[in-house]
Amino acid sequence: MAISKTRKNELIKQFARHEGDTGSPEVQISVLTEEITLLNAHLKENKKDHHSHVGLLKKIGHRRNLLSYLRNKDVSRYRDLIKALGLRR
Repeated sequence: MAISKTRKNELIKQFARHEGDTGSPEVQISVLTEEITLLNAHLKENKKDHHSHVGLLKKIGHRRNLLSYLRNKDVSRYRDLIKALGLRR
């Protein structure tokens, strides 16, 4: 269920704003989106796994908060990120 280290490094490299950037909202949102996608696939196979469902809802809430922060801070960065990740907003 967890994303691999190589995939996470690819996402960080793709969405980092500068060298060594791992904490910007863009990086955090992209990593959370990947984790949410993997959890959705896991829950489609394991319908009775309610513990993972709770974790999924927490990740979705965290991503929602980061997206609203980014939208309030810089709308153009927000729109670029939404388009790059293919999120519905």
